Amino acid sequence: MALLTANCPRCGARHVTFDVSGQKSRGIVAADWVERFEIFSVCRHCHKSTIFTVDNKEYGSRNIWRDESSGILSYKGYLNDFFKIAGYVSLKDEGVEDPPEHVPLEIAAVYTEAVTCNSVKCWNAAGSMFRLAIDLATKSLLPPADQDPPAKVRRSLGLRLDWMFKSGVLPSELETLADCVKEDGNDGAHDGSLTENEALDLKDFTYSLLDRLYTVPKRLELAALRRRERRGEI
Repeated sequence: MALLTANCPRCGARHVTFDVSGQKSRGIVAADWVERFEIFSVCRHCHKSTIFTVDNKEYGSRNIWRDESSGILSYKGYLNDFFKIAGYVSLKDEGVEDPPEHVPLEIAAVYTEAVTCNSVKCWNAAGSMFRLAIDLATKSLLPPADQDPPAKVRRSLGLRLDWMFKSGVLPSELETLADCVKEDGNDGAHDGSLTENEALDLKDFTYSLLDRLYTVPKRLELAALRRRERRGEI
């Protein structure tokens, strides 16, 4: 039987052994090979169940754990040798959406924290984290410091977004939503006055932005690679 060592969220026992009897892949979450799984586990101390989320740790072990008949459940030993525990499923995960595919790990973590705040109705915290995700993503698009825009524009998210739309760095179809995003983000960060609708608007814009910046280009890149492979060019 597959085993896992972890702290039990149900009884508080530390470094206790869990018996693993179920698995479900949630797909690739980072670096094009880190796959996340939910695994149903029973604590040997309190005999209560927990669904842990775990990520495979080794590039060479990608794709071998996914088969539900011969993957994780067929392993005889401790899964900690191959997996890192990312967390466990709880009330905070209700209605939480994953970030778009192929988003850098740092930004994906911020987005996940934002939607988690949304799920527990912490609208102001969610707004601040969505704004941080937008800030990190757009900073990566700036040209070298000796070129436009000036330092004042680089430091301000609102001014930076304006410059990026006017310069064609960001797609124009997102500009209308970005106007309310700038205002809502500032409200959440400074006034503590964000509402549910405003937080959801921020989520929609952030998801769309990350999808356009990271997911769409990576999918096109992978499609082109598959085409070259079919033609025997690589």
